[in-house]
Amino acid sequence: MNIIFLGPPGAGKGTQAQRVCEELNIPQISTGDILRRAIKEETPVGLKAKAFVESGALVPDEILVEIIKDRLAQDDCSKGYILDGFPRTVPQAEALEKIAKIDVVVELAVDDEALIRRLSGRRVCLKCGATYHVSTLGDRTTCEKCGETLIQRKDDNPETVKNRLDVYHSQTAPLIAFYEGKGLLKTFDGMQDIDAVYASIMGTLRALA
Repeated sequence: MNIIFLGPPGAGKGTQAQRVCEELNIPQISTGDILRRAIKEETPVGLKAKAFVESGALVPDEILVEIIKDRLAQDDCSKGYILDGFPRTVPQAEALEKIAKIDVVVELAVDDEALIRRLSGRRVCLKCGATYHVSTLGDRTTCEKCGETLIQRKDDNPETVKNRLDVYHSQTAPLIAFYEGKGLLKTFDGMQDIDAVYASIMGTLRALA
């Protein structure tokens, strides 16, 4: 099954996608990861992308699509995959249609105020990568796994979160209507707890299989 995960920053896409991938034994394909790998391995398309990355410019859609196409041709994608972070715009979705058949688009819906609370309350350990939330930390300021001081990432301060949400609404949210029009969109309430969201997603995917 070929799946796209959609949703604003902090909606829980990464967490849910990872669980679904483990359940279905399919790869989670992150655009950022495969872009970095292509550049590191100096593949032909990676070298094209490298020139844009090094100059600080956005990698053009046609190069991103080429990198995605190469990745989807690999053996581990033969039973399906989850695309996480691509497409981000309608033109990217239209380009994707030419190289892949998508079976379902999973949208996690969470309101902006909840996302701002969720993300701005996040604290991260730079040493081991563990993530916490102020709502459960109490007075603790150190990582329970390794003892390192927890920090708030710049991406997670309230003003930055609002800006990230504005970008999502202007660039990525139009994909909801795009995929709804094709009958591929399935929307889930991302305000529920993690297990309830996962159970809903898996119930839908099993019914479609």
